[in-house]
Amino acid sequence: MLLNIFFERAVSVFNAVIFFYVILISTSYLILAIISIITLSRYLKENSFINYKIILSSDMAPHLSLITPAYNEGRNIKENVHSLLSLNYTNYEVILVNDGSKDDTMDILIKAYDLEEVQYDFTEKIKTQQVKAIYKSNNPAFRKLVVVDKFNGGKADALNVGINVSSKAYIICIDADCILNKDALLILAKPFLEKSDQHTIATGGVIRVANSCVIKGGSLLKVHVPRNLLASVQVVEYLRAFLLGRMAWSKLDGLLIISGAFGMFDKDIAIKAGGYDVKTVGEDMELVVRMRRYMIESNLKYAVSYIPNPLCWTEAPETFSMLGRQRSRWTRGTMETLWIHRRMFLNPKYKTIGLLSVPYWVIFEYLAPIIEFIGILLTFVFAILGILGWSYFLMFILFAYSFAIMFSTLTLLSEEYTYHQYPKVSDFAKLLLAAIVEPIYFHLFIVYAALKGNWEKIVGRKGWGDMVRTGFNKGKQSTA
Repeated sequence: MLLNIFFERAVSVFNAVIFFYVILISTSYLILAIISIITLSRYLKENSFINYKIILSSDMAPHLSLITPAYNEGRNIKENVHSLLSLNYTNYEVILVNDGSKDDTMDILIKAYDLEEVQYDFTEKIKTQQVKAIYKSNNPAFRKLVVVDKFNGGKADALNVGINVSSKAYIICIDADCILNKDALLILAKPFLEKSDQHTIATGGVIRVANSCVIKGGSLLKVHVPRNLLASVQVVEYLRAFLLGRMAWSKLDGLLIISGAFGMFDKDIAIKAGGYDVKTVGEDMELVVRMRRYMIESNLKYAVSYIPNPLCWTEAPETFSMLGRQRSRWTRGTMETLWIHRRMFLNPKYKTIGLLSVPYWVIFEYLAPIIEFIGILLTFVFAILGILGWSYFLMFILFAYSFAIMFSTLTLLSEEYTYHQYPKVSDFAKLLLAAIVEPIYFHLFIVYAALKGNWEKIVGRKGWGDMVRTGFNKGKQSTA
C-alpha cells in the first residue's frame, strides 16, 4: 500500500517536473524570439542608410588577418581561397593553414596560386605543432595570400598557428568550406569602428546553408533551397538559431558563442586569453567564454557584437552519418566548455554571463536532449503500464510538435520580412515543409546524436572524426 502511494506520488512529481520544464523552455524560446525580432527591426532601421564603402576608403578601417584552417578540403579549397581573395576590403591578408591534410589540398593550392616556399619570420606567441613550410605566390594578384603547411594538430592548433603568423591587429577565423558575401568584412568590421567606452573584442556573423546554391569563382551567384531534405531542414534550424536566438543574447550582453565558421576577434585579447584551447573540440565557444572571462576578471569594459546580415555560407551535412558526427562533437564541445568554466555558473561576479547565459546553456542547451529523452521514454512506459492515460501522452507529444511548427514558422516569417534570401513562393513552401517534418525526421536524430556525444565524452573519445565534403561544384552543377 505504502509502495503504491509512493509510486503514485513519484509519478505525479515526475509529471509536474516535465510539465514545468516544457513550459519554461518554451517560454524562454518565445522571450528570446520577441527580443530578437525587436532588436533585428531596430538594427535594420539604423543600418539601412549606411554606406559601407566609406569603411573601404577609411584610414581607420581595422587591418585584418583572415585565418582559414584546412584539413582534407581539396574539393572546395580553390574556390574558397578565390572567394577570400576577392572580398571588398583593402587592408587584409589571407592565411591558409594546411593542418597536415592527407588529400591533395596542398597540391591544388600550389598549382592554382603559383606558390613557392619562402622565409617567413614570425613569433610563436602561442605554442603549436611544428610548421613545415610557409608559401607565398609568385603572382602579384595573390600577394595577400599566405599558405602555412604544418603537422596535424587539429583545428584549434591550426588557428593558433594562423594567429602566430598573422601580421594584423584583428583576426577573422573562417572555415575552409565557407563562401563569404563580397562586403562581409566591411559589415563585420563596423562594430570595431564605432565609438564607445567599451572595447569590442569579438564580432560574430550569421551562417547560412549553401547546399544547392549557384557558386562560381568563389562567389555566391544565386540562393536556392537545398534539394537534399536533410540540408533544407538545417536551413530552418540555422535561421532559428541565428535570427531568433543569438540576436537576443547579443542584446542581453550574454552571447557565449561566435560560430567557428566565421568570427572576428581582437588578436591581442585573444593571445592574452591564451588562444584556442587544443584540448577541446568546442574551441569556438570556449575561446569566446574565456575572452569574456578575461575581460571581466581584468575589470575591463568590453563588448561582443553580433551581425545578423547573411554574410557567410557553408556546406551543411547531407547524410545522417556525417550530421551525427558533427552534432555529437558539438555536444562534447559544449560539455567541455561548461566544465572548464564551471565557476562562472550562477556567479554574480560574471554578471549576465554567470547569472543567465551559463545557467541557460546548462539547463536548456546541454540538459535539454537528456531530459527530453527521459521524459518521452518514461511517459511512454507509464502509458503502456496504464499509470498514465494515452491521452496524456498524445497531448504531450502534440503540444511539443505544435510548438515546434509554430516557432519554425515564426522563424521563416522573420527571414521573409528581413533579409528575404529565398524570394520564390516555392522556396518558402519547401522550407515550410521542412519545418513540418523537422520534429520527426530531424529532431529525434539530433537528440540521439546529443546522447551519443555524452557517451563519447564519458568513454573518453577525443577528436573531430572524418567530415567528408560533397563540394560546392556538385551544387553548382545540379542547379545549372
